[in-house]
Amino acid sequence: MSDQQKPDLKNGVPLASIADGGKLLGTVDGEDVLLVRRGSELFAVGAACTHYHGPLAEGLIVGDEVRCPWHHACFSLRTGEALRAPALDPIACYKVQQTGNKVVVKEKLDSERTEPIEKARPASVVIVGGGAAGLAAAEMLRRRGHSGSLTMISAVEDPPVDRPNLSKDFLAGNAQDDWIPLRPTEWYKEQNIDLVINTRATALDTMQKKLTTDNGKTYDYDMLLLATGADPVELPLEGAKPAQVFYLRTFADSKAIVEKAKSAKQAVVVGSSFIGLEVAASLRTRGLEVHVVAPEEIPMEKVLGSKLGAFVRKLHESHGVVFHLGETVKRVDGNKITLSGGKTIEADFIVVGVGVQPSIALAEQAGLKMDRGIAVDEYMQTSAPGVFAAGDAARWPDPHTGERIRVEHWVVAERQGQAAAKNMLGARKPFDDVPFFWSQHYDIPINYVGHAEKWDAIEIDGDIENKDCTVRYKRDGRTLAVATIFRDLESLEAERQMEQQNDRK
Repeated sequence: MSDQQKPDLKNGVPLASIADGGKLLGTVDGEDVLLVRRGSELFAVGAACTHYHGPLAEGLIVGDEVRCPWHHACFSLRTGEALRAPALDPIACYKVQQTGNKVVVKEKLDSERTEPIEKARPASVVIVGGGAAGLAAAEMLRRRGHSGSLTMISAVEDPPVDRPNLSKDFLAGNAQDDWIPLRPTEWYKEQNIDLVINTRATALDTMQKKLTTDNGKTYDYDMLLLATGADPVELPLEGAKPAQVFYLRTFADSKAIVEKAKSAKQAVVVGSSFIGLEVAASLRTRGLEVHVVAPEEIPMEKVLGSKLGAFVRKLHESHGVVFHLGETVKRVDGNKITLSGGKTIEADFIVVGVGVQPSIALAEQAGLKMDRGIAVDEYMQTSAPGVFAAGDAARWPDPHTGERIRVEHWVVAERQGQAAAKNMLGARKPFDDVPFFWSQHYDIPINYVGHAEKWDAIEIDGDIENKDCTVRYKRDGRTLAVATIFRDLESLEAERQMEQQNDRK
């Protein structure tokens, strides 16, 4: 919608122009503002999501919340607070005045302070991990009133970064370096967070409540969060030199691939996972010849099913990616790569993306209960009092599937970090969010809500080939997960339906 079509909400609009439960996009002092009506209540908030600036006018209103159509961030219409990741910052709120049948949006309001949680006041909190869960937990702890000491210990050399961008826009050359940090360096000082980078936690004593790092330093804690994430599965490639093989997990990893790509002409990606194919798309965007080698016959079939997996393959082939499926790398001789079927291909470097494994060594050393990951209850607490876990390493009881699951999704990790932070402060609120992730391949986004490791039926509404579809994964007649392409509102509605199923249990 052009600015000329957007009403100036300071001049007022008829109340009848906004249906009950509806929304209207307008402007106030040149800024886009979303006006929402719920019964007798009217709300006016900033119209752009604070994550990637998604258009909230195209999102979903649920109660007194508005949800972003792109990556499912959630905001309060009353306060503007970012209630659920991936957005961490609030949206603006405006004063609304109704006179008769006319609605006028007035000045921007001061941000309301989030109500603190005062049921528990730990003197010190230590977070192990500098990824999505760790950063989101630290931010939420301060937001919700934790005034004690707060330490983040990260094994990597960079402060927490926007990891999804590492395989997408940054690797493709469409994002600048300074877009990648989740928070600027000064933010940690302003929030009185002791960020300790390039340091690995090596020992945890849950009885004494002490954490030791590889430099010999010991940290005492009242509450501790294990947000250790996952590490790439390393693949032995016979004959390959270390300088030829790259993995992608950190900002440094992505920058190393970018640097290598500057002088390269050909690359091989081993693995047809989401990360592997996002890397392939980014390297094609940079103009490299890209070959994908993977043992499966259809990319991502175990997650997306055969038809959507086949579509992803065709999409990449239309952009010049060459697939070698049903194959593995047998040997590397310089730039010559021999495949298991005997064929050889040339490559200046190799990127391996065959999955990750949870980083659980510290939890195992501490004697915590394990379950193919760190076992946590519905409050994200481990078997040790005062020790929580969140993110890729945690396995939790999922109310939607009725199973204990562990997923490796960025948004899930952030939301679990937020839930753990609140529960550290005494909220005692179960984590029951429906899992969500998105994947970007060239200009085609795939949104996925729910979790389906197994299904007995797939229902497709729309046309996958025309990039307009909703794919439902079902078991025993129940929808476990929904994937969509260019149907953002349906993705949000599917998420809400799953939440309602949880509420009815």
